Amino acid sequence: MKGPQLSLPPQAMRAFGYRVVDLIVEHLEQLANKQPSHCPLRRDLEALLREPPPERGEDPQHVLEQAVERVLANIMHVDHPRFFAFVPGPSNFVGAMADALAAGFNVFAGSWFSGAGAAQLELVVLDWIRQLLGLPESAGGLLVSGGSLANLTGLATARRAVLEDKLESAVVYFSDQTHSAVLKALRLLGFAPEQMRCLPCDAGFRLPLEQLCAAIRTDRAAGWRPFCIVANAGTTNTGAVDPLEELAALARREGLWLHVDGAYGAPAVLTEQGRALLAGIERADSLALDPHKWLFQPFEAGCVLVREAKLLKQTFRILPEYLQDVHRMQGAVNFCDYGIQLTRGFRALKLWMSLKVFGLAAFREAVARGLRLAELAEQRLRASGCWEVVSPAQLAIVCFRYRDSARTESELDRLHLDLVERVLEDGYAVLTSTRLRGQVVLRMCTINPRTSEAEIEETVARLERLARR
Repeated sequence: MKGPQLSLPPQAMRAFGYRVVDLIVEHLEQLANKQPSHCPLRRDLEALLREPPPERGEDPQHVLEQAVERVLANIMHVDHPRFFAFVPGPSNFVGAMADALAAGFNVFAGSWFSGAGAAQLELVVLDWIRQLLGLPESAGGLLVSGGSLANLTGLATARRAVLEDKLESAVVYFSDQTHSAVLKALRLLGFAPEQMRCLPCDAGFRLPLEQLCAAIRTDRAAGWRPFCIVANAGTTNTGAVDPLEELAALARREGLWLHVDGAYGAPAVLTEQGRALLAGIERADSLALDPHKWLFQPFEAGCVLVREAKLLKQTFRILPEYLQDVHRMQGAVNFCDYGIQLTRGFRALKLWMSLKVFGLAAFREAVARGLRLAELAEQRLRASGCWEVVSPAQLAIVCFRYRDSARTESELDRLHLDLVERVLEDGYAVLTSTRLRGQVVLRMCTINPRTSEAEIEETVARLERLARR
């Protein structure tokens, strides 16, 4: 007697799948006409979604409609053309379908034995990224969930390669603009707070070279072991790029590892302007970037590259007896040997299919458009006369603060926090705040290529009206 097979008849599967595709297409077609954000209270969603696990199944079409009406209706649309908060995730339809394809075939991308085609395609995609960044042929890496795991993987490799996992008195250097993912990674890797040198940024929100050199000298004299510099290739706060060429030269001179966090900013190398800003990125020992940001892929898609790929294997490879058949194949590349995950999904397919369908030229223009949109936002902010541009447009981010001589600095801080709420209530756009030099400022990140110039101008106009309210 057959037991439960957890499957649907072919006709029901087709109907279910076609409806999913229709919903995605409708979402993308209608997105610009929707509000970009809906964030209800926890208690409301508890009442809507909390239930015991169902003992009996329901009609799949009914379950799908529940997911749309109760779950997907209650999210921020980070792919919305007027979502300027944090770092947007513009995504693309081909990438979404590639994810569905990979999930439908349930590809295991942890070993060559289980997914040779997937492994080879990931090697191809990684090599495309390597070439775009100008890293040597010895470089390699793997696709991971995002910047957090990419930074963790790169820094774990640095710890192994430079320190042989002996952490005592080792010191790592970074600026106060460095992403929290780096601090989290260092903490997980066993570094104590006194081993982390967080240096105040310079006037351009970059890691200051002179102060860094002084800190290294001071630490060496005090018996510490400087081992790693973490540089930013586009900070989340302002889009600032640390002086990569100079930092690379310093790292080589001092015998330090240079890790570059380019989670959102690194893909700007596709453009002439971005290549100039990111000069020196090709000299990194390890590098993190997120295709699910400025390479327009659905979540999750992160990437880590290491200048000498063999170091990843030396850091992560473990050979248990139950994997002996996996590791005996000549020339096989097993990505489980290069990172934390053994079981891992087929992330390379979406980037490969997107690049194949649209072409690199389309990606290049999409990145360039994001740069231009931030410059347009800056122009409109300056032209209005009521905004101070605290950090000019760089790598598609601009930061600004409302001018009002009648208010104190603390009152202005409160105003900017209130403005974030007013913008959400207004429903036209979404943007967020941050702190720069102790002041609360607003920021816009404009990497979505489907954002129009008119939407930038209307957002700035509405901001002014809301600030004067």
